[in-house]
Amino acid sequence: MHIEDLQALCRQFPGVTESIKWEHDLCFCVADKIFLVVGLDQVPVSASFKVSPEDFEALSSRPGFKPAPYLARYKWVALDDVNSLAPQEMEQFAKASYKLVAGKLPRKKQNELGLEV
Repeated sequence: MHIEDLQALCRQFPGVTESIKWEHDLCFCVADKIFLVVGLDQVPVSASFKVSPEDFEALSSRPGFKPAPYLARYKWVALDDVNSLAPQEMEQFAKASYKLVAGKLPRKKQNELGLEV
């Protein structure tokens, strides 16, 4: 999956914004809360995203995944190469991360953004 494909996918989610942070990371956010980070200056392209506590343990031991630096305590994983996954699987992880982060927003903010979480 290319960065452009991830952008197109994430832009479909309600209330999503994107920005460059830390000079070289493309961050996808909902209400200023990051749910997916893509390393733009890395080859192959890497990504980090939030997962459920159950998935965190399983994914952390899966080849190509590791606990995300600085964010592992919040159940984030880092994927070494976004192209190592089928596009459908990457799409599932992006959607799940979005739902986890959006679901933690205050109800008022969710309503403002028209979120159905």
